[in-house]
Amino acid sequence: MPDNVFERVQASFLQQQFMTTLVATLASVNPGAIEIEVPFRAELTQQNGFLHAGVITSILDSACGYAAMSVAPEQANVLSVEFKVNLLSPALGERFVARSKVKRAGRQLTVVAADAFAVRGQEEKLVATMLATIITVGAANSNSADQRQ
Repeated sequence: MPDNVFERVQASFLQQQFMTTLVATLASVNPGAIEIEVPFRAELTQQNGFLHAGVITSILDSACGYAAMSVAPEQANVLSVEFKVNLLSPALGERFVARSKVKRAGRQLTVVAADAFAVRGQEEKLVATMLATIITVGAANSNSADQRQ
């Protein structure tokens, strides 16, 4: 992978305490495409026993952010600007995976789509989808005024 994409993404991911709390892991790292997995845990469920929508949204958001980071300049960082989530089905499974893919990478804004799947054995069921806008910050090509805000 160009300019150590895996190492950059992994180093940042390991600093995210919330992903540690969720016991989330990077399942796949490729330029413009990231997968994050989280195992089912009862303490992450809502009142009906489904994985909480906040957990699904969090792994989708992180997958989108890291997909954007993977195509950003080496010294850049990324932040979510906006996202929309559609919850499509109750999240029941042994584990959950968020798969993201960059749709368009711009100089400052990157649009990323992601889907979340509930996995049981070898079967996957689509449970949510996200469309996100991610801003690139801290790169040499970023406007310095943006850095002060």
